[in-house]
Amino acid sequence: MTWQLRNPNASDLEAFRQAQSRLPLSYHEVGATDGTMPPGYAHDRNAAVIGRGAAAYLRAVEGLRNWKMFPAEWTRVHAVEPGQKKKGVIAVVFHLLGMYWCSAARIVYEVDETATPGILKRSGFAYGTLPGHVECGEERFTVALHESGEVVYELCAFSRPRYWMARLFHPLARRWQRKFVRESQQALRRYVDG
Repeated sequence: MTWQLRNPNASDLEAFRQAQSRLPLSYHEVGATDGTMPPGYAHDRNAAVIGRGAAAYLRAVEGLRNWKMFPAEWTRVHAVEPGQKKKGVIAVVFHLLGMYWCSAARIVYEVDETATPGILKRSGFAYGTLPGHVECGEERFTVALHESGEVVYELCAFSRPRYWMARLFHPLARRWQRKFVRESQQALRRYVDG
């Protein structure tokens, strides 16, 4: 994790992303957002209806692939290319408290399911934190088309502070995580609405 007063440019973020891509994940419970989440972490499960019908579902899947669920007002994602997943490494910049916080994560699995009880289709991915992330853990982003026609966006995560600053400001960090959830739901809903 790095922080600075200046907004990092694309070449700064690419250098950070490349350096992080050679490092292992910062936690051992890889894939746990797809099952029983591990003890010792804060657990979050949040879901919101963001649209209705197959067209809205396809638009939501496109939004996930292109990082449209990140609130543009205070976050920015730097990936190899839009829509690139397949175990790719990303750099995320958060603009908080007048500073720019750079964090890195790796895609750890993808979701592409059909015909589960009550759900026609589900798509998405999870990423896990690398040593250059302020937190330690995993977050899953999925959208599902339910038999009712509702398109549901779900965020599922487990996390704990990794750096002393995150531990010191843990209650504030949890508030930002909740803010991210609300604004992420709004951002993807706006994208689906076109």
